[in-house]
Amino acid sequence: MNPSDNKAILKTVFDALAEGNSRPFVDSMAEEFRWTMAGESQWSRTYDGKAAVMDQLFPLLRARIEGRTRTIAQRFIADGDLVVVEARGANMAKDGRPYRNHYCFVFRLAGGKLVELTEYMDTEMAITVLGAPPA
Repeated sequence: MNPSDNKAILKTVFDALAEGNSRPFVDSMAEEFRWTMAGESQWSRTYDGKAAVMDQLFPLLRARIEGRTRTIAQRFIADGDLVVVEARGANMAKDGRPYRNHYCFVFRLAGGKLVELTEYMDTEMAITVLGAPPA
């Protein structure tokens, strides 16, 4: 797939995420999908495999965020097998506080599937609003 095709896949994913629909995102993940939350904070870690994302990360977020998670893309940059997405969240924590984090997602695709994601976010905001995840 070329960079334009990869960018189109991510545009479809983020159009749905903006509406709180994560199904296209999940469907686009390869089974060996790897999600790394960059940095040195308590949220920084790597989830190896689609199953780990579904069984560990998503329940953790659902327990802290009210309703469906919404992430709104602001910019897409594609080069080779990489697509960078600048985005912002539009969410509320379960305790009623706004959770509007800013993100830079670096996706790697292969064969039309998402195989790797490195996420950069305001980890201080995540800890302040959502609390620390379990160790």
